[in-house]
Amino acid sequence: MAKAKKETPLMGQYNSIKAKYPDALLLFRVGDFYETFGEDAIKTSQILGIVLTKRANGSASHIELAGFPHHSLDSYLPKLVRAGMRVAICDQLEDPKMVKGIVKRGVTELVTPGVTFNDQVLNAKRNNFLLSVHHEKEKFGMALVDISTGELLVAEGNLEKLQHLVNTFDPSEIIYQRSSLLPDFLKNKNHFKLEDWAFQYDYAYEKLLQHFKTNSLKGFGVEEMKMAIIATGAIFAYLVEDTHHSLLQHISKIQLIPQEDYLMMDNFTLRNLEIIYPSHPKGKSLLDIIDKTTTPMGGRLLRRRLILPLKNLNEINRRLALVSFFNKEDFLKYEISELLKGISDLDRLMGKLAAEKITPKELSYFRNSLSNIQEIRGKLLQFPDVMAWLNPLNNFEEILQYLQQRLNEDLPVSLNKGNVIKEGVNEELDHLRNLQSKGKNFLDEMRDREIERTEIPSLKIDFNNVFGYYIEVRNTHKDKVPSDWIRKQTLVNAERYITEELKEYESQILGAEEKISILEHQLYRETCQHILEYIDIVQENSKIIAQLDCGVGFSTLAVNEQYTQPILNESFALNIQEGRHPIIEASLPLGEKYIPNDIFLDRDSQQIIMVTGPNMAGKSAILRQTAIIALLAQVGSFVPAKHAEIGLLDKIFTRVGASDNLAAGESTFMVEMNEAANILNNISERSLILLDEIGRGTSTYDGVSIAWAIAEYLHQEKKQPKTLFATHYHELNEMTLNFERIKNYHVSIKENKGSIIFLRKLIPGGSEHSFGIHVAKLAGMPTKVVKRAEEILTTLENNRAPQEAKDKVKKLTEESMQLSFFQLDDPVLENIREELNKIDINSLTPIEALMKLNAIKNMIGK
Repeated sequence: MAKAKKETPLMGQYNSIKAKYPDALLLFRVGDFYETFGEDAIKTSQILGIVLTKRANGSASHIELAGFPHHSLDSYLPKLVRAGMRVAICDQLEDPKMVKGIVKRGVTELVTPGVTFNDQVLNAKRNNFLLSVHHEKEKFGMALVDISTGELLVAEGNLEKLQHLVNTFDPSEIIYQRSSLLPDFLKNKNHFKLEDWAFQYDYAYEKLLQHFKTNSLKGFGVEEMKMAIIATGAIFAYLVEDTHHSLLQHISKIQLIPQEDYLMMDNFTLRNLEIIYPSHPKGKSLLDIIDKTTTPMGGRLLRRRLILPLKNLNEINRRLALVSFFNKEDFLKYEISELLKGISDLDRLMGKLAAEKITPKELSYFRNSLSNIQEIRGKLLQFPDVMAWLNPLNNFEEILQYLQQRLNEDLPVSLNKGNVIKEGVNEELDHLRNLQSKGKNFLDEMRDREIERTEIPSLKIDFNNVFGYYIEVRNTHKDKVPSDWIRKQTLVNAERYITEELKEYESQILGAEEKISILEHQLYRETCQHILEYIDIVQENSKIIAQLDCGVGFSTLAVNEQYTQPILNESFALNIQEGRHPIIEASLPLGEKYIPNDIFLDRDSQQIIMVTGPNMAGKSAILRQTAIIALLAQVGSFVPAKHAEIGLLDKIFTRVGASDNLAAGESTFMVEMNEAANILNNISERSLILLDEIGRGTSTYDGVSIAWAIAEYLHQEKKQPKTLFATHYHELNEMTLNFERIKNYHVSIKENKGSIIFLRKLIPGGSEHSFGIHVAKLAGMPTKVVKRAEEILTTLENNRAPQEAKDKVKKLTEESMQLSFFQLDDPVLENIREELNKIDINSLTPIEALMKLNAIKNMIGK
C-alpha cells in the first residue's frame, strides 16, 4: 500500500495557525489573495457567493478552497461579520521577495460582530456594543463596550434588568462564562464562551486599575459593584487576549446605567411603537422620521435618547430650551448646521488613533473637524445663554497649528503612498526628498549625454522592481554600445545594460526611498502620539457636538413639521390637544392631512378611556400617537400636537397588535396574555398603558371576561395608571355606569348608502357596531361572501336576546372584585366561589390562570 504524502509546508503553517483560532474563520494571505480552506471555505463561499474549488493537500485527499483578492477585503469582510462570523485576518509578516521558502505569517486582527474598527462593518449612527454577562444566583453583572467609540457602560440587576438592557442597547455580540448557562432570550444573538479565568474578581479589579491608572474604582461609582467589575474585566480579557486589541487608551472611563433615571419601556413597547425599527421592512420607524442629525455622534446620541427617555424635569427643560433657542435663531442654526456637515466621527477617529489604525486621510478629516469646531465655538461665544444648556467647547487652536505645521494639506489614503509630512519638519527628510526629486533630472541629463556619445537615438533609461535601473538599446543599434557598459538582460528585440554611474545613482536613490519611508512612518507615529494627549478633551467636545447636533436637528424637525413645545410637570395628568402620529403623518400621500385628536387622562376623573369603533377607523393610531407624543416630550423634543401638557411618566406599556411565538410553543393568545401579565405586574402610579383588543385570541365570552377583569383591576388598583383601552367588545361600554374613572369614546364614521367613511375623529360616547363586514368589502372580499355574511349576521342578531345580554352585563357592573354574584343557592357555584377566593391573582402566571380557568370549566361541566 502506497504511503500517503505529508501535508505541504504551506498547509502545515495554515493548520498550526488555524488550531489557535478554532472558532474563527481564518483568512489566510497567500500572495495577492486571502484564502480559506476546508469548512471555512464552504462557509465563505456560501456567505459571499464566491466559487468553491478543491486543491491537493499533499496527500491522496483534497481540501476545499475559496478566496478573494486582498484588495477586496473591505468589501467581503463586512458580509462575513454581519453573518455572525468571527474572522481572523492572517497576514504575511515578511516581504516574499526577501524570503527563501515559506513566508512568515500571523494573525494581525480578530474581527468579531462586537469588536471591529472597520467602517464598512459599522453603522455610523449606531453603536456597535459587545456585552459581557456574569451572574451568580439571580444577580447579573453587565458591561457594554463599543471599542470603536471607547464607550464603556456597566449595570447590575436581575434577569429582567438584563433583558431590558439587551432590548435597549441591542448588542452585536455577547460573551459569557463557559461554565454558566446563557438565558434563552440571548441564544439568538451572536455569543462566545470565555474560559472561567476571565471571570475572576481579583483579575478583573487589577485589570481595571491598570488600565485606568487609578488606585480604586470609586471615582467611577462602581467600587462596590462586584458583578459588574467581573463582567468588565472579562471584556478586557476578550479584547486583549482573544481579539488582539491591546491599544485601548480611548476607553477612558466607566459609565453607570442607572435605570431609575430613565423612563422604562419593555421590548413589547419598543416594538409596538416602532421606536427604532419599523414593523414592516419597507416601513419607517420613529427614529427614521425624527432624525435630522448631521454627525454620526449626533445620530448615536439621538438613538440613545429615544431608548432612554428622561425622568429628570430640569434636564428635559434644558434640552427643550436649546431647541427653542434655535427656533428663534434661524440663521445661526443654518450656519451651525453647515459646519456640522464637515465634522467627521470624532469618537471613532479617536478609537482608530488609539489603536494605531488611523490613516493620513482620516487624520485630515480629524483636522478639518477641529477647524469646524473652532468656527462653531466662535459663533456660540456671541450667545452666552447657550452655555446654560451646553458645556463650552474647547479652544483647539494649539493642536490645529501643530497639525497644520506637520502635515501636508492633501493627504493620501495610505501612509505608504508618501508625501504626508510637510516640508520643513525634518531636515534629513527634506534632504532625501530633494535627492529624489533631482533624480529625474539626473536621468534625463544622463540619457541625453549617452545618446550624443553613442549616437543611439532610441536609447532609453528605465527601472523595474526586479532588475533596478537599466539602459535599453534595440538590437539594430547594439553594435554602437560602448565597451564600458555591462550587459544586464537580453530581450527578444533589445539588450539592457548598466554602467558604474547608473549603479551608483541606483544605490543612492533606492536608499533614499527606503529612508524616506522609514522617516515618514516615524514622524507620523510621533504626530499621532502627540494628538493622543488630547484624547480626553476631544472625546468631551465630541459629546458637546452631539448634543448640539441633536438640538439643531430637533429644531429643524419642529419648524418643518410644525411641532410645538410641550409643557412637562410633576402632575399625573396627560393633556394633548390636536395630537398627531408622526410616522403615519410622514407617510401620507402628498396633499392629504392627518386628522388630529385630543386626549385627556388623569387619576381623578378620566383614568381609563374605552375606545371603540370599527376596524381601520384609527383606534390603534390614537393609542400609539399618545405614547409617542409623551415619549418625545421626555426625550427633549417638540411634539406633533397643538398643545401638550404632560405629567412625567416613568413607564410606558403597550399591548398592541397580534403576534405569536410558535418556536417557543406560544400561540397569539398566549403571547397576548404574557404581555398583559407583564403590564399588570409592573405598573406604577406614573405609568401609561395602551391596550388594544385584549382577549380577541380566545372565545367571545372568555375574551370579554378577561378584558373586563383587566379594566376593572386597573381601575381599582391604588396606583391608578393612566390607560387607553381600544376594544371591539361593546359590552365594555357598560363599565362607565359603575366605574367613575372609566369613560367611553369612539372613533367616528359616516354611513352613506350602505358604505362607511372613516372620519378618524375621537368623540365622547361608545360605539355599538364594528362594521366588520363593511371592512371586508373594502378589502376586496368576493361579493358572494359579503352578502352571505350579511345574511348570517341578520339571523344571529334576530335570534339573540338583546335584553337578556344587557341584563347580564348590568349584573357584572354591580359586582365587586370579591365576586359577590356567586351568592346564588347553587352548590356548584358555591364551590367555584371558594376555589376563586383561594387564588392569589398577583402571583398567578398566565399558564396557571388558563389551567385554573379550565378546571373551573370542568366543574361546571360536571
